[in-house]
Amino acid sequence: MNNPEQFDVVVIGAGPSGALASSLLVQKGWRVLVLEQQIFPRFTIGESLLPQCMEYLADANLVAPLHEHAASLGFQFKNGAAFHRSGENTAINFTEKSSPGPGTTYQVKRGLFDKLLADNAQLQGAVIRYQHSVKDYKVTDVFENSSDKNNTDKNGGATLLVHDAQQQPYQVQARFVLDASGFGRVLPKLLNLELPSNFPVRSAYFSHFVDNISDENFDRNKILITVHPEHRDIWYWLIPFSDGTASIGVVAESERFNDDEAEVILNRFLEQDPHLKALLAKRELIGPARSITGYSSNVSKLYGQHFALLGNAGEFLDPVFSSGVTIALKSASLIAPLVDQYLKGETIDFEQHYAKPLQAGVNCFRTFVTGWYDTRFQDVIFHTEQNKQVREMISAILAGYAWDTSNPFVAQSERRLNVLAQLCRT
Repeated sequence: MNNPEQFDVVVIGAGPSGALASSLLVQKGWRVLVLEQQIFPRFTIGESLLPQCMEYLADANLVAPLHEHAASLGFQFKNGAAFHRSGENTAINFTEKSSPGPGTTYQVKRGLFDKLLADNAQLQGAVIRYQHSVKDYKVTDVFENSSDKNNTDKNGGATLLVHDAQQQPYQVQARFVLDASGFGRVLPKLLNLELPSNFPVRSAYFSHFVDNISDENFDRNKILITVHPEHRDIWYWLIPFSDGTASIGVVAESERFNDDEAEVILNRFLEQDPHLKALLAKRELIGPARSITGYSSNVSKLYGQHFALLGNAGEFLDPVFSSGVTIALKSASLIAPLVDQYLKGETIDFEQHYAKPLQAGVNCFRTFVTGWYDTRFQDVIFHTEQNKQVREMISAILAGYAWDTSNPFVAQSERRLNVLAQLCRT
């Protein structure tokens, strides 16, 4: 095997967190290689962005391309979330929130969205190699710059074994590695960091449709979340796009589903809710229906010797409030300046400045995801007499501002939700 190639940073995965982190780091002048196992565009879910995402994308010069190409790619303007439960309807407007920052965003086709971000990271200077898979990770004691023998990093780095599109092996050395591999969870698997999630094992069945929705009351500017009419732990998403198509899915604990084909299961559940059945009576399936099971995940640590985990590679909660991409982008936004300082020779406390701050927002989302399934938060959402100030605080969290500790429902999420749920139920 030839001498290893050398980069300052290797990013595993070209999804949103990988594109954001690599863009931020090449802007600082670092040599960044992105290794992506798949070919873009590729199908994935997580299509309803939260407004907080727009700030992170703007910081990496990625929001302007998004605005420029949104219409041509079928991305739908989004200003909130609508909810339906057994004849009850309510909605949250993200522009009416307590936290400062953007209040609107897009509902995106993730294959096209991810490619747009990756292409623009490449334009900024990141090297991206598609169909290249990381197979091994080993610590390197001293990282010697092959182009400058006088420039060595006594902190060392890591050597990665990579297979290219023809499955030919080669090695890459990096002073720091960021795992943005999403559900692939490359480093957690290689370094035995995976932990079981404390959420029940759930499954999601989903596909894209030509929705043919003719109901004039339907708001395409909002994701629609529908609670199953009989089982409140089962819910549906309906994410409209601007070209008349939509992403539609159902989520439940795995034992709720049988062994039928994904298309049969998805359509059966859509017929069980009268509101969705009527709304989507003329739907036309586009491509295959798909499923994913046991998607919630956790790890023993978010960083280690010469590496850090971003987004879903570290932890994924649940798709119910579309927090996945926001957490992924937040992780990239937090880690990039720390890696920049680390590469300059500064001593970085990744626990205090990365793991704890990131986890604080994740834990806030966790409170409301848990509250959704045990119905505390459902009762808050559908309560008819809502306090305007409290509603704006809840709107801020659902808009992605789960790190704004000036919001009492962020700073004390569990206690505040419990009190609010009791009041609503009373």
